[in-house]
Amino acid sequence: MSQLYRPTVVVVGNGMVGYKFCEKLIAKASSFNVVVFGEEPRRAYDRVHLSEYFNGKSAEDLSMSHKDWYLDNGVTLHLGDTIQDINTSEKTVHALSGITQSYDYLVLATGSSPFVPNIPGVEKNGVFVYRTIEDLELIKAYAKKARKGAVLGGGLLGLEAAKALIDLGVEETHVVEFAPRLMPRQIDSAGSRMLQSKLELLGLQMHLQKTTSNIIGEDKVEALQFADETSLEVDMLVISAGIRPRDELAKLAGLETGTRGGIVVNEKMQTSDESIFAIGECALYDGMIYGLVAPGYEMAEVVATHICEGERSFRGYDMSTKLKLIGVDVASFGDPFVAEPDSRAIVFEDKHKGVYKRVNISNDGKYLLGGILIGDADAYNILLQTVNNKIVLPPNPEDLILGARGGEASTSAGVMALPDEALICSCEAVTKGAICSAVDEQGVTTIEGMKKCNKAGTGCGGCIPLVKDLITDTLKANGTYIKNTICEHFDYSRQELFDLLKINNVKTYDEALGLFGKGDGCELCKPPVASILASLWNDVIVKQQPIQDSNDKYLANIQKGGTYSVVPRIPGGEITPDKLIVIGQVAKKYGLYTKITGGQRIDMFGAHLSDLPDIWEELIDAGFESGHAYGKSLRTVKSCVGSTWCRYGLHDSVSFAIEVEERYKGLRSPHKLKGGVSGCVRECAEAQAKDFGIIATEKGWNLFVCGNGGSKPQHAQLLASDIDKETCIKFLDRFLMFYIRTADALTRTATWLNKMEGGMSYLKNVIINDSLGINDQLEAEMQELVGKYSCEWKEVVQNPDLRKRFAHFVNAPKEKDPTVQFNTMREQIVAKEW
Repeated sequence: MSQLYRPTVVVVGNGMVGYKFCEKLIAKASSFNVVVFGEEPRRAYDRVHLSEYFNGKSAEDLSMSHKDWYLDNGVTLHLGDTIQDINTSEKTVHALSGITQSYDYLVLATGSSPFVPNIPGVEKNGVFVYRTIEDLELIKAYAKKARKGAVLGGGLLGLEAAKALIDLGVEETHVVEFAPRLMPRQIDSAGSRMLQSKLELLGLQMHLQKTTSNIIGEDKVEALQFADETSLEVDMLVISAGIRPRDELAKLAGLETGTRGGIVVNEKMQTSDESIFAIGECALYDGMIYGLVAPGYEMAEVVATHICEGERSFRGYDMSTKLKLIGVDVASFGDPFVAEPDSRAIVFEDKHKGVYKRVNISNDGKYLLGGILIGDADAYNILLQTVNNKIVLPPNPEDLILGARGGEASTSAGVMALPDEALICSCEAVTKGAICSAVDEQGVTTIEGMKKCNKAGTGCGGCIPLVKDLITDTLKANGTYIKNTICEHFDYSRQELFDLLKINNVKTYDEALGLFGKGDGCELCKPPVASILASLWNDVIVKQQPIQDSNDKYLANIQKGGTYSVVPRIPGGEITPDKLIVIGQVAKKYGLYTKITGGQRIDMFGAHLSDLPDIWEELIDAGFESGHAYGKSLRTVKSCVGSTWCRYGLHDSVSFAIEVEERYKGLRSPHKLKGGVSGCVRECAEAQAKDFGIIATEKGWNLFVCGNGGSKPQHAQLLASDIDKETCIKFLDRFLMFYIRTADALTRTATWLNKMEGGMSYLKNVIINDSLGINDQLEAEMQELVGKYSCEWKEVVQNPDLRKRFAHFVNAPKEKDPTVQFNTMREQIVAKEW
């Protein structure tokens, strides 16, 4: 290539893939004259996170480059200027503005346009597509006067659009899908049912197998008419029914296109004209359009390499994906639909927690072929790597989705076992070897540093957990101290941030972010900070509503069907006949399902959101308090009847259990806490399966800590033996406060102890021998929290402003959610099955 002549590369389209091509080409060589035409009026921006525009992100925040990037890199940018035609013989393009630009290489990155079905009335006011920032601005403005919104399409983009309507405060949001299930291209029927149930709990109403035949209304949309002769009243409609590749320019130029659209390309991304390339959603490779950003970036890399006279080919792309839809984890990887006789499936389903996991393994049990994860996708990255790198499975492949029994499965160990060529960041084609090398040779120690070094994690962001594990384990292998930070917005561990917020008397999240964080925060740091603030100041949790988990927002657990549970505290399981009668009366009045639980409480299910304060008020008047069944806090202290009634009982376990529960009620912690008090070694209260357990002995009480039940049960370990009640309470104060101070967010006491260097021996030294010299402080801090307790239900009942939050519809506070439906079982109502 001549050093004097600078070939001209013209890029048509300035979306994510078009911009990424420019970035990659400039990084490889500076010997090109690059000219970009974009039809939108703004620089390339991040469409993957487009919905964040509704959460306060500006167009500038979403931009993929700073305003001077094009100028600084010698790129000529024409915004708001559409290419009208291509003259392949003269190798020129002609723009709407009148510009005629010659090219040596032409890259078509025209992307796709929303597919709008030919439905009568689609041109009416109130009908939108969901594609650009301009679309979002129109939706945002119209939503202010809309009460009922619908989204046509139940795929990835459709559910993102539904989330947007929820974020905009549209009171009713409906999803209309032609197929019999949501996300039919990514997940199976069972996974779709689980996803649907979780989304319905959040207020979305689903209409599956519905064909929209007409959009009813005079000048604006008023209702949707379906082919089955049913209809749905709506004020606005967002169409997200798929995409169509933008291939009109290619057709005009005589380039080969597919019968169903798309510009045909070879493995070099060349069209039928070898000087013209197509990348992204407009390109048709081997009969397929790739609708994700990562394959588009790989196509950009292929073309940039080829133009610079290098060797690289596109051979198809893995379409695995992980995302969070309206707060729900959804992922599919490998071949999610392969079935018998070509594979064997292992399926885990937990309807109570809303978790569905399916992995498909080879018939010989050696290899993972693909799978689906709903509700819990933490293992997605390592599972995807297991598929892509053909890693031989362990003897018990069910451990992939259940975890190794008896302890936590080690994800990071699996990451370090990957080969160096394993592709960790598919968006930027960054391998495990490149990440580890950046740590070893360039001193990179943070996610932000890795992003700057090799751009790992700058695309969709799905690889960040794996990148973080690789950084951490590589540093550990080098003998470097590892700092476990909360997230990229807070460069502190939970323990460090706990101390900082306490010392500086910080009472709000915004204050914490301003003093010790950066950026706008995220879903990773908001709940932990909320937990820290609650543990420090014991203030009413609903005051932190914007940063709390959904259950804490309404002081109740949301249940299947969209209703809530009411669980009053019954300390030690002891209750008077009068209080039993009140529970029965309340349950009967509000039509609630009642059940005695394993924690010696009476749960009432099926409460409508608008009824919660009224129910609480009646229970409070009868002497009840919140049982904190919704919180990361003390739940129950279970007891046997002890020496009061049992002939084997050594001490009064009921009175002690009540004393302990009354002391620690409302105590907020990194995870839920459960206790138990047994009156003898027969252990009827199952105290050794609790976070703390107290068991009577001939000489006093034995105190056990750090046990838990659930899917990974672990026995508690003995902390102190034959101690009196006062000493037991003192040790408990220290233990619980030390756990609250030092545990990571969402870490149970058993896991906390398992990860603690020195284990139980170290914990005994701290709690009993005061090896850190902090026990007086721990006891004082606990006493301060105990003294600040107030019933959260009572706070809402007595505060008109807080009480207003408990309504389905702002303009009709007492109106109940019409989508809630019940069946009858054993003479009680239950949530309607899916």
